[in-house]
Amino acid sequence: MKTSIKAALLLSLSLLAPFSQAERIKDLASIAGVRNNQLLGYGLVVGLDGSGDQTTQTPFTVQSVISMLQQLGVNLPQGGSQLQLKNVAAVMVTATLPPFAQPGQQLDITVSSMGNAKSLRGGTLLMTPLKGADGQVYGMAQGNVLVGGVGVQAGGGAGGGGSSLTVNHLSVGKISGGATVERAVATNLGEGNMIKLELNNADFATASRVVEAINDKYGAGIAYALDSRVIRVQAPSSSDQRVSFIGTLQDMNVNPAEQPAKVIMNARTGSVVMNRAVTLDTCAISHGNLSVSVNADTQVSQPNPLSGGRTVVTQNPQVGIKADGGKVMMVKGGASLAEVVKALNAIGATPQDLLSILQAMKAAGSLRAELEII
Repeated sequence: MKTSIKAALLLSLSLLAPFSQAERIKDLASIAGVRNNQLLGYGLVVGLDGSGDQTTQTPFTVQSVISMLQQLGVNLPQGGSQLQLKNVAAVMVTATLPPFAQPGQQLDITVSSMGNAKSLRGGTLLMTPLKGADGQVYGMAQGNVLVGGVGVQAGGGAGGGGSSLTVNHLSVGKISGGATVERAVATNLGEGNMIKLELNNADFATASRVVEAINDKYGAGIAYALDSRVIRVQAPSSSDQRVSFIGTLQDMNVNPAEQPAKVIMNARTGSVVMNRAVTLDTCAISHGNLSVSVNADTQVSQPNPLSGGRTVVTQNPQVGIKADGGKVMMVKGGASLAEVVKALNAIGATPQDLLSILQAMKAAGSLRAELEII
């Protein structure tokens, strides 16, 4: 656990950059109306080698088989609900319908067991309608399921002992190109001659910089911000010119504003990630057998006036952490959160200790950053 804290800390420090780098608008914002749509379907996988659902515990599998056979003109005798099937599994089929998808295009699908099937390996998905959030069918799925795993189970004899070995996950598989689009989703790309850029992270400064960059290239009044997230841009009315304009627009480089200071703490693993250098104000915290103190030592350097120098005021903060046994660790050169975490890790603080200390610092106003616990 200590290694996890240290590794995550070093990784977060290596990613800290004092200056923001230019990024493409494509990476900062999306085009309103250009989005994916999720599809979902319920189906049956057949042809399993005895690894299907145990139908006594999954009655919906039997009901699905009976309903499917009736649609195919096969009427089962009375008591058909007592079927004992071993080669059939009820599954959920999921897919993502990309923007501007047209009928006839193929989609990759994921097939997941929803019963107690041991494995979907070698099975075939029967024709399954895929529906959107509005209940309409947008695709049809069917094909052979590919499972990226293997399972071996020894018998109960003298050599086997009932042991088993499973590699990877056997109850989920994929079918590349296993669905065909049957209906297109209407997409209104822009209203009249206007398109909307939607920033991935709402920020007033970044929105202002995007507007300024677009207007500098295409002329004043071409773009204007509606709020901290949405930017309206005047675009050509012709669809061909509009596509070319959007492609050029998305490749423009913009220097995004620096994001607010943020500290993310994983309460389960003790990982700490910071998006910038977070400094601390003066504080003192006692937690269990640990004591943390942060002091700001102001130093004034006043050179000889005849030498032409100037007076410089510097901050030399100190971080002190004390544990049982009189062990005290001092960190000089800047009271940063990175040094506090490093010092706590060095004396054996647990992730829960670190979490409690960071929460206390935030409550006291010493930690000037947003603390998010996941």
